[in-house]
Amino acid sequence: MRLRWCLGFALLCLASLLVGARQMAWSQLWSLSGDAWLTLTASRLPRLAALVLTGAGLAVCGVILQHIVRNKFVEPGTSGGLDAAKLGILIAMTAVPSAGAPGRMGLALLFCFASSLLYVAIIARIRFKNTVLVPVIGLMYGSVLSAVAEFYAYRNNILQSMQGWLLGDFSRIVQGHYEMLYIIVPVVALAYLYAQRFTVLGMGEEMATSLGMGYAATATLGLVLVAVTVSATVIAVGAIPFVGLVVPQLVALYKGDHLARTLPLVALGGASLLLVCDIAGRLLIYPFEVPIGLTAGALGGVVFLVLILRGRR
Repeated sequence: MRLRWCLGFALLCLASLLVGARQMAWSQLWSLSGDAWLTLTASRLPRLAALVLTGAGLAVCGVILQHIVRNKFVEPGTSGGLDAAKLGILIAMTAVPSAGAPGRMGLALLFCFASSLLYVAIIARIRFKNTVLVPVIGLMYGSVLSAVAEFYAYRNNILQSMQGWLLGDFSRIVQGHYEMLYIIVPVVALAYLYAQRFTVLGMGEEMATSLGMGYAATATLGLVLVAVTVSATVIAVGAIPFVGLVVPQLVALYKGDHLARTLPLVALGGASLLLVCDIAGRLLIYPFEVPIGLTAGALGGVVFLVLILRGRR
C-alpha cells in the first residue's frame, strides 16, 4: 500500500513539473543552461517544493488540532487559525512596514497561537461537545476574525491587495521567495517525534494525566507547531483551507488514529492533495490558472459536507 502511495506521489510530482504555460525544450536540460533549465530551476522546482511542504504541513497541523480538541472536523481553516494569521500579517504591514517577511511571520504566529488557545478554551467549556457543533463554532469564530481583518484592511486602504495575496496561489512562487516554507520540515519532524504523545492527547486530559503525561505542555507544543506552519504558509502562498481536515479523515478511515503509523501517510496525502488541486487549477483554463485556494476550497468544502452528513448518520 505504501509503495503505491509513493509511486502515485512521484507521478504527481512529475506531472507538476511537466504542466505549465511555458513549454520547455527538454533537450536543453542536458546542457544545464538555456531557458528550459532556468524555468525548471527558478520556477517549476521551487513551486513543487512549496506545494509538497505546504500540503504536508497543513495536513499534519490538522491532525494535531483534531487530537487536541478531540474532534475530527477541526483544522486551521475551521478553528480561526488562518483568519488570525491574516489579521496578524495585516497589522504587521501597517504597524511595522519595515519588518519584512520575518516580522510578519512572527506577528502572524503570535495571533494564530493566541486565537488557537482561545478556541481550545472555548471548546473546553462546552458541556455537550456535539460532533458538528465544534467545527461550526470554529467557523463562526473564524468569521468574526475575518470580519475584523477586513475592517482593519478597509480602514487602512489595503482591502483590495489583501483579497489578492491572501488567497492561496502558487503562481508567484519562484526561487528566493518561498524558502521560509522549509521551516515546516522541523515542524513535521517534531510532530512525528511526539506522535505517541499526541495520540494519548486525543484520549482526553484525564487519561493523559493518569498515564503521567503533561497534558498542558503537550497541547501547547502542538499549538505552537500549528501556529508556525500556518503563519509560514499564509505569508508564502496565502490561505488554503480544508487540507488539514480532508486528509487526516481519509487516512484515519483506512489506517486508524495511531499517529506513529499514520503521520507519514498524512503528510504524504496532504502533499498529494495539493499537487492534484494545483495541476487541476493549471489545466482548467490553460494557459491561465485558477488559484489553488479556490480549487482546494471547492474540493475540501464538498468533502467536508459529506463527512459531516456521514458523521450525523
